[in-house]
Amino acid sequence: MCENKPGSVTPTGSHCQFEETQTVPLKSYSGIGLCGWLLVGFSLLLMLVTLPISIWMCIKIVKEYERAIIFRLGRILKGGAKGPGLFFILPCTDNFINVDMRTITFDIPPQEVLTKDSVTVSVDGVVYYRVQNATLAVANITNADSATRLLAQTTLRNVLGTKNLAEILSDREEIAHNMQVEHTTPPPFIKCSK
Repeated sequence: MCENKPGSVTPTGSHCQFEETQTVPLKSYSGIGLCGWLLVGFSLLLMLVTLPISIWMCIKIVKEYERAIIFRLGRILKGGAKGPGLFFILPCTDNFINVDMRTITFDIPPQEVLTKDSVTVSVDGVVYYRVQNATLAVANITNADSATRLLAQTTLRNVLGTKNLAEILSDREEIAHNMQVEHTTPPPFIKCSK
């Protein structure tokens, strides 16, 4: 059953509708404390001592269609996603994740759907999506690609389960439009095209 709590789910008729959740502002590395600053200072010192070799490990390149999210001691650096182009990381304290910003397509594998009039139908589909905000896609979801795939499969089964066979065969374009607009609630940083 749906609970009526702020930021969770609210009942609308006999279905549950998800509200858009508030995101917490991301913290910069300014609050890493004394030990964190010592580690950053030691990393800088180590980089300067081994400068001719270490410069090749500190400079990274991000392609035109990618963005890099840099974590310093586990916290996202101030300024969000970096790229495209060159950026600098500290070898021992920083790591980064590249996010592809291009439109990604995938096939929904054939799904066995029981229609409203108790007919089993095998359906498949194609989904187009792209990441709108790389920082939120990394910080708020473990695997945005997998989550989008599972959401597409679930939406396909849920929408077609409410239709009878005649409606599925005759109203394909309307069903596709309804799936795109009304029934999918992807995170605000992922945009589903079709």
